[in-house]
Amino acid sequence: MLSKTDALRAYASMLNSLDTKDFAPLLAADCHYESYWVLAELGGKREFLAYITGELQTLRASGKRVWAELGYCFWGPCVVLAEDEQDNLVATFVVEVEGDEIKRMDLCGVPSPYLARRSGEYPK
Repeated sequence: MLSKTDALRAYASMLNSLDTKDFAPLLAADCHYESYWVLAELGGKREFLAYITGELQTLRASGKRVWAELGYCFWGPCVVLAEDEQDNLVATFVVEVEGDEIKRMDLCGVPSPYLARRSGEYPK
């Protein structure tokens, strides 16, 4: 059984390495992704992977640094995201897991990522 923490660790690793190889196999075919910064919910593994692959390519090309750190919010485990510097927090990421698959992902700007308890763990 996949735990939320292991799913989040895989997501953080994906962002820190800019590589989907370890995260993609964990996604359910019918997973959903919603972001505070994306107008419509993305439905399905293919749609999400097409989106995130483009985002990772853009990050790689820009030279911009993203920091993905395991954390804990009042609703449970999360990933705390920062841009450019480790303390420039911009978002939190949470997942819902069923069995061995990630069914839902949410990238949140509210509540503030500054409310999360940070672990100092940046999976690669």
